[in-house]
Amino acid sequence: MRWAAFSCVLVPVVLVVYGSSFAGATGSAVGLAAVTAVCRLLLRQSERAAARPGSGRHRDGGANGESSPLD
Repeated sequence: MRWAAFSCVLVPVVLVVYGSSFAGATGSAVGLAAVTAVCRLLLRQSERAAARPGSGRHRDGGANGESSPLD
C-alpha cells in the first residue's frame, strides 16, 4: 500500500514539473487514488474468500453430485 500512496503523490508532482496543469495533475491523483482503493478492496475480498474453508470454484461434484466433464 505504501507504493500506491507514493505513486499517487509522485505522478501529479511529475506532471506539474513537466508542464501539466495543476487541475490535470489533481485529476490524475484522484483517479489513481480511486483505482488504488478499488484494487485494494478487491484484493481484500479475494483474500477473505480464499481463507474460508471450502471456498473456491473447484469442487468434487456438481450441484446434484455429478462429476464435472473435465474429470
